[in-house]
Amino acid sequence: MPKIILGLTIADRLNALVGDTVTLISPSFSTMFGLVQPNVKKFVVSGIFESNNKDYDGYYAFISIGSAQELFDMGKKINGVEIRLYDINQSENVKRMIQSKLGDNFQVKTWYDLHRDLYSVMQIERWTAYVILSLIIFVATFNILGSLTMSVIEKTRDIGILKAMGAKNSDIIRIFMFEGVIIGVIGTGIGSLIGFTVCYIQEKYHVFPLDPTIYIVPSLPVEMKLTDFIAVGLAAIFLCSFASYYPARRAASIVPSEAVRWE
Repeated sequence: MPKIILGLTIADRLNALVGDTVTLISPSFSTMFGLVQPNVKKFVVSGIFESNNKDYDGYYAFISIGSAQELFDMGKKINGVEIRLYDINQSENVKRMIQSKLGDNFQVKTWYDLHRDLYSVMQIERWTAYVILSLIIFVATFNILGSLTMSVIEKTRDIGILKAMGAKNSDIIRIFMFEGVIIGVIGTGIGSLIGFTVCYIQEKYHVFPLDPTIYIVPSLPVEMKLTDFIAVGLAAIFLCSFASYYPARRAASIVPSEAVRWE
């Protein structure tokens, strides 16, 4: 008797165990003694698999090619071949190569084509996250600008004294630009350390789990890349420097006589 491997959810629904016999009925019909009836075939459960994904565990079972051809009355034909690549990023190139050789009589689909709707939703979520993060960065940049502007107002007398002692406008600009860079470096260092710690804990201990019956992965996936830390850090320092430019120009425009008039 041919063998079958069931998904865990299917096995639970059928209350089937390894060694039990299950009967499959296909939509293909055969004629026997003048009667039309669907193809029926019995299988012995040789194994039960669990993929931690309800779509696979609840809708997939595996039998041999020969048994499938007989059950679905396909003769020696097959209706699909699955190819797994070592590099998933080469899927589009391999698709074009195979399609050019097979012609238009066959369909060649990549992993992205099979789950296009899912990845489209993920792309929308990704852009939404970018917008939210951009707003957060804008607010942070505005706060730095406001903080440095208040610093200029508070230190008007000191700036006037420096200019009265011979400090140039470029010197005053450099002082406040340097302050903005220092804020950016310290903030970037602390933020990167906190981000690395949180990501490492999630990657190592899975403190934010996901429902395995709904999602493919058991926890919120995290992938840390050195290039991301460098890019984000440089962008943060640049924005802090950019935000400090206006307060620095304002400080440089202070007239010494006006700044120290009431001193």
